[in-house]
Amino acid sequence: MLRVTVDTNILVSGLNFLRSKPFEFLELARTGKINVTVSGAILNEMEEVLRRKFAWTDQEIADGRRYVKTIARTVTPAVRLDVIKEDPPDNRILECAVSAGSCYIVTGDKDLLRLGRYDGIHILAVADFLKIADKHA
Repeated sequence: MLRVTVDTNILVSGLNFLRSKPFEFLELARTGKINVTVSGAILNEMEEVLRRKFAWTDQEIADGRRYVKTIARTVTPAVRLDVIKEDPPDNRILECAVSAGSCYIVTGDKDLLRLGRYDGIHILAVADFLKIADKHA
């Protein structure tokens, strides 16, 4: 099974836009077709973005967090990285992926996508990952 760390922007988009590629990604996780990993830092950032940019209520945020925790495994990163200098919070995604042993990071973040790969982990846009996942189905 494909092991994937998901970035905050994919979670937020998937939760807000039900006919989107990020939603398709979340559906793969929900149906058990991929093994998705998040960390507390990713979940916390997701909550902050849902509140600030989408005006989700506390109850909606709690429901969203609970949903993500049912479809994804939460890990506590065992490493601290300083790879992406332009946007240090992006390092939390790399830390999660390395600690989880992920094969892929799925993101819409330009700084992460520019890396392309880190420590053997492929960093892909959601549309590119969906093509790979479709081949493994």
